[in-house]
Parts: sequence; structure tokens; C-alpha cells
Amino acid sequence: MRIRATVAVVSGALALSAFGVPAATADDGRTWTPDFELSAPEHSTGRMAARSVTAVDDLKITKTVVNGGKAIVVGTTAPKKVTVAITATDDSGIADASTYVWIGSDIESEDSFGFGQNEDAAKCKAANATTSTCTLTVTVDPAWLINSDATSWHVGAAVLSKDGQIVQNDTFGKTKLQRLSKVTVNAAPEPVKKGKTITVTGKLSRANWETGTYKGYTGQSVKLQFRKKNSSTYTTVKTIKSNSTGVLKTTVKASVDGYWRYSFAGTSTTPTVTAAGDFVDVK
Repeated sequence: MRIRATVAVVSGALALSAFGVPAATADDGRTWTPDFELSAPEHSTGRMAARSVTAVDDLKITKTVVNGGKAIVVGTTAPKKVTVAITATDDSGIADASTYVWIGSDIESEDSFGFGQNEDAAKCKAANATTSTCTLTVTVDPAWLINSDATSWHVGAAVLSKDGQIVQNDTFGKTKLQRLSKVTVNAAPEPVKKGKTITVTGKLSRANWETGTYKGYTGQSVKLQFRKKNSSTYTTVKTIKSNSTGVLKTTVKASVDGYWRYSFAGTSTTPTVTAAGDFVDVK
């Protein structure tokens, strides 16, 4: 479900807990639990939570990488599981890490919500005696997304050292969420006489998270590309714009056998997408 999460230490290790009973409601009606709190392990001396701090004494978070550095692209129905790698260093070594991706003006505001990690504990791989990279996964479920969520998200990170120190930063990193895009192509007639007109149609669409369907992406520049039958390289013939329903349509003259396709470069909210080539036999 769409949640706000709690980061807590359980038996000396960090764990991200998503409670099923909502305690706050965002302006858009989606709910999540209200706490994002880091508590000290039993063997440490007192509370050492550090909001918006990347280092406590010699314990430092140095890097977070979500989805291998690529945007998280989500369709209409299938949840998308991505990895979050947190690198940290401490003279005693790293015991565990926790993560959380969220959106909003502030972690405490009513417009803030996010997705927590799937695991109870991270898998930490030591690079040396002091530095480790800890890996977790987060699942982004489109059932809880609205279209304006296609933007930059915060990456929260918390780390536990082997000597019981804890550091937490709710906004250590960034990741981008995008709406999955699709493009189709059909070149006709097939076959066609040399010098005659080919009509190339298609449609550019993208996930609409609010309706659970793919809707036409309007007013977008899309390249019509062609490659000859025995070539491996596409060249751009012209650039057109999708209409008010995302439909693509243009005409060209037939010259040689080959493949026609539409290619969309993408936007900040929508990834690049290219259709498979449609072959036209020129007689």
C-alpha cells in the first residue's frame, strides 16, 4: 500500500516498518503511517538519531544509488521493484542500513508519502574493514501513484555501525519516477509501387496512473525514421507532433525496401521509446 514509513532498530539492526493502520491522510486522500524515526540499538548509549545529517562522529553515509542510477519507470498495473545501494563508512565497520523513497515538501507534511524497503535488513558487502555497500529493494506500486508523482523523489538513508552509532538523512539522495511510454507504427500500403505515397501512422501513449490505462501523449515531437532492408542504421526522415489524442500520421514517398519506425526522445516525466520497424516492400 501507499505508506509513510518508520525506520527503527530491531535487535541491534535497522529495519523499515510499514504499519497497516494509517495515521495521516494526504491532501489527495492517500494514507500512510506518520513516523519516520531512528532509534538506537540496545547496546548503544542513548538515542543517536540524526535527521538531515550524513555523519555522526566517524560514521558517514557517502553514496546512495537507486535502480542503478536510472529513472524508475512504472506502468499502469505491475509494481516495480528497484534496488537501493547505500555506501557508508565507519572505523568499526558497517552493520546494517535502511532506506525509504518519498515525495513531498517535508517529511512531516501532509503532502508527503513514500515507499519503504521490502527487507528486514540490508545485505552489506564490505569493500574493506571500514566501508560497505548495503543493498535493499523498494517496490513502487502504481496503484498508489497519481500522475504528478512523475518527478524527482527523495531518497532517505539510515546506517548502523558495528559499534552502535546511527546516522540518518531523509533527503540524502534523489531518484526520478517516470510514466511508462509506448509508441506504435504502421506503414501502408504494403507492398507499394516505387514513387507512390506511403502513409505512416502510429500512436504515442503513456501510463495514466490515475485511470490505470495508457492515454495519448499530446503535442510531443516524434521522429519518423527509416532504414534500408540491408542496413543496420536508421536515419531520421522528418519530425512530427502527436495530435490531441497522441496519434501520429504523416506521408512519405516510397523509394526502396526498408523499415519505418517512430522514435520518441522522452521528457522529464516520460522515458524514451522507439517502435519496432515496420517493413514495406517497394515494387
